[in-house]
Amino acid sequence: MTTLEEGKLVWTPSPAVRERARLTAFMRWLRETRGLAFDDYDSLWRWSVTDIEAFWDAIRAYFDVRFDTPARQVLARREMPGARWFEGASLNYVQQVFRHAGEGAARQRAAIRHAGEAQPLAELSWDALESQVAALAHTLRRLGVGRGDRVAGYLPNIPQTIVAFLATASVGAVWSGCAPDMGQVAVADRFRQIEPKVLIAVDGYRYGGKAYDRAPVVAQLVDALPSLTDLIVVPLLGTPDEVPTTALETARATALKTALETAPESAPGKASALRRHRWRDALAHQVPLQIDSVPFDHPLWIVYSSGTTGMPKPIVHGHGGIVIEQLKLMAFHNDLGPDDVFHWYSSSGWIMWNAQVAGLLLGSTIAIYDGNPAWPDAGVLWRFAQAAGITVFGAGAAFFTGGIKAGVVPSREADLSRLRGIGSTGSPLPAEAYDWIYRNVRDDIWLAPMSGGTDFAGSFVAGCPLLPVYAGEMQCRCLGAKVEAFDEAGQARIDEVGELVCTEPMPSMPLYLWGDTDGKRYRDSYFDTYPGVWRHGDWIKITSRGGAIIYGRSDATINRHGIRMGTSELYRVVEELPEVLDSMVVDLEYLGRDSYMPLFVVLREGIALDDRLVDTIRARIREALSSRHVPNAILQVPGIPRTLSGKKMEVPIKKLLLGHDPDRIANRDAMANPDTLDWYFDYARRYLSETSAATA
Repeated sequence: MTTLEEGKLVWTPSPAVRERARLTAFMRWLRETRGLAFDDYDSLWRWSVTDIEAFWDAIRAYFDVRFDTPARQVLARREMPGARWFEGASLNYVQQVFRHAGEGAARQRAAIRHAGEAQPLAELSWDALESQVAALAHTLRRLGVGRGDRVAGYLPNIPQTIVAFLATASVGAVWSGCAPDMGQVAVADRFRQIEPKVLIAVDGYRYGGKAYDRAPVVAQLVDALPSLTDLIVVPLLGTPDEVPTTALETARATALKTALETAPESAPGKASALRRHRWRDALAHQVPLQIDSVPFDHPLWIVYSSGTTGMPKPIVHGHGGIVIEQLKLMAFHNDLGPDDVFHWYSSSGWIMWNAQVAGLLLGSTIAIYDGNPAWPDAGVLWRFAQAAGITVFGAGAAFFTGGIKAGVVPSREADLSRLRGIGSTGSPLPAEAYDWIYRNVRDDIWLAPMSGGTDFAGSFVAGCPLLPVYAGEMQCRCLGAKVEAFDEAGQARIDEVGELVCTEPMPSMPLYLWGDTDGKRYRDSYFDTYPGVWRHGDWIKITSRGGAIIYGRSDATINRHGIRMGTSELYRVVEELPEVLDSMVVDLEYLGRDSYMPLFVVLREGIALDDRLVDTIRARIREALSSRHVPNAILQVPGIPRTLSGKKMEVPIKKLLLGHDPDRIANRDAMANPDTLDWYFDYARRYLSETSAATA
């Protein structure tokens, strides 16, 4: 595999790209309507993070965000936490979506294109989407759901999930979703905190060619959530409304029909009072869409921190802040418009699902895929891109590095001539992935990785169609995001790795954490290190040309002999080796003692970790990084523990090897591969026993 040097120029926007960019139109609008002229992106960014009231009001005006009641002012308090945006204004997220539905024949254009492992490509028109949202909203109102009530979804990445979210928001209720690959404990830990009134759940899902029955989990959730009054079942595996394709699905269809028609008193416990509904019945109304106007800061949804340790944080975002932030992000940093087809491969439990739905705010068609992105082979999403006519394609960084390992060549899998932009997030995208994309997708593609977080449902650093692309580097700090790299003294640094902080408030920052009545948990989560400054928990370097490089989580950083380094740098070196499929490193620091750093590697099938390979790995690290960063031990493992969103669980494994209680370091139900923990538990017992004996 070709190694591309980090920082090498790999793409420059053509005059045509610059001219058609939505950001160019915005700059022209600022000049014509506000008398503000900017020579380049950097000067625009500096204005956006300095005169923040004027900037965010310009975003509102440019996108014609319609308030049912006007705002008294743009920003009441310029502080964090506690900023109050557009007080007095009222609106609804759903208004901004369906203003794009159009009239007459335009209503038949696609709002959603969708496919899955058992679902050929299909589409839902703007007219059909609005009709289904209106029908479900009518049902929710009949069930007693109103402003501020919570509706929970246990649903995969399918159109019904989007319908459920939009219907919930339209009545002023609060949406919260979890993907059905999450276990009962993890889901209950999340939903129990917010006390939902209605649960909309799927009976199962398909992944990797297998069907997974979730009916037992749904039953457990019902028992674990005493606040529920109603359950709406979305039958995905086998239903009375569809022709079953196997004997198993025939049996499931019969069982589901029986369960829904059984008298309520037949179920034990809390479930006995629960009202059950079929999805088809919940949509069996022909009514106009009624949208309730809510205050700018009315809760829209509740999302959660990863939940790998402790109880997940229920993070509350508001209608207005999300609309304003995501219009800006999607239009200017992903360059989306009404002529685009936007796909971001995501689980419904990841914040990128919310970001993909945000394409509807701009009138884009969104294209969603439900299933394993590597089944039946690693080319499936690229073929989906051709079939769905995708123009902007995004996925987690692991999807692209997995494509490298699988040897897939996307340009041979599909005709990608309509594709003009590629995005990446979730973890740092290494320089060699840039090289792979430009060699195997198209050499004139705009590659625009971004990095942000669930915490504020946005991005801090991202792409810009007016700027060049450099390997391993995100193009810019986002408009309105006063991002800096802070050193230990809280001073901003350029071309040095530091803590990623945001020093000015943004409209999409959390309203609060659900149940955090005094705000202490919120303050402790983001403002404990630098009072009044948002600390995000990542290492970042702001380059002198205005770009940014993310080096991984700051609390999982390697600190060897006084030199700090993000783990992603080491992974990039180690995982270039053809023998290595995956890796994880943890740095165990002790007061008064040198650190101990083991490297865990997953190798290709049939390859053993012999002395030759150990020496090769050590030599590569020594050569590419420094002798200081050569691990103390290299161990072959059956797998790398990951969260459901694909992040390596460095911190929990670090805590385990420092002697923390194994039962408290990680929530197995919040993991993608909980079976991998057993090896680490066994290793930790042996390691701690040996270190205790050595220091006795």
